[in-house]
Formats: sequence, C-alpha cells, structure tokens
Amino acid sequence: MKPFQWGGRLMEKKYEEYAYVLDFFTRLGDRRPYRGGPIIQLLGEEYFTLLEAVAKQGVTLKPQDRIYVGRNGREHIAYIVGRISYDQLTAAAKAELPIAIENVVRQKEKKFVDFFNNAQPITPRMHALELIPGIGKRYMWVIIEEREKKPFESFEDLQKRTNIPNPVKLLVRRIMDELTGEPRYRLFTRPLHPSQR
Repeated sequence: MKPFQWGGRLMEKKYEEYAYVLDFFTRLGDRRPYRGGPIIQLLGEEYFTLLEAVAKQGVTLKPQDRIYVGRNGREHIAYIVGRISYDQLTAAAKAELPIAIENVVRQKEKKFVDFFNNAQPITPRMHALELIPGIGKRYMWVIIEEREKKPFESFEDLQKRTNIPNPVKLLVRRIMDELTGEPRYRLFTRPLHPSQR
C-alpha cells in the first residue's frame, strides 16, 4: 500500500479485493463514450467502500453478486472509475445496500464478534459499543461483563448471553449511518476525501 498525505496525516491507501454488486446498468445518453461498457455500483467487503466501475464488454451481473475487484486479474471489471458517495448511488443500489451490508457482516462474523470482544472507550465518557444503535450504557456494561468472563464466539452466543436484539441488524444500522452521513466517529468505514463528496 502506498502512503499518502491527507488532512495533515500520513495515511495508507487501502484497496478492496472483493465487492458486492448493488446495481448494473447502461448509461443512456452518456456524453463520455470513452467510459466503455455498462456501469456497476459496488460495495467493498473489507472497508464498505462504495465504488463505481465499468464492466467488461459482454459481462452481465445481478445485484448481490460477489466479484473480484482487486488490482490484478479482474474477470468482470474493465476498470474502477472511483469511490462514490451514498448520494451518488442509484435508487436500486440504495435499496440493495442494506442487504449487501448484511451479507458482509454475516460472512465476516468473526471480525464483527471480535469488535464486541475488543471494543474500547473512544473518550472518557463514550465507549465504542455505545455507537452501535440500540446499545446504550446498560447493554454496554452487560457486554463488557460477559466478555470478561469469556469472549463471545458468535452472534448467537453474543445474543444469548447479553439479550441484545439481533446484533447483525444493529451492525447493519451503524454501517448504514456511517455511509449515509458524516458521523463524528467511524467504526467500520473510511471517510470520503472532500473532493469525492
């Protein structure tokens, strides 16, 4: 990964390897014919990056297809146009987004269960767990006490031991909040560079 300067801090560029198709369409009347084939709007599965790409000629995809978008050997993608904001998604892509996020959360269950096992305070008055919708101080303390006894092993284990209603849905809501707005704290997504908004 190449480091780059942003906002006075040295950061590393992070690339998605796989992504879920949110929408696949042809732009009619596009004044930029150099763009080539159909447009694909995608959700990256590692950093929840919203991407727009151009499909290779003859490729047909449907929503929720998981495809390789890494740097080499792309089967479906001619090239990545770039990152996009939530507001740049089509209506169809916006409708598919929560489903794709849930697919990623379920597929990467260990990563998200580890979040509940390892989350720490962000400030002296706020814990990272409290940023998850539906988890206030009471649930936060239940989670902390239970994870000290024994780390959580799965979403089912977390739900049984803490009585949290559907942790997957709560995580999906938090990730949606991060993608649709400008939250003060980000747990799972990366901010768009100001020029990409």
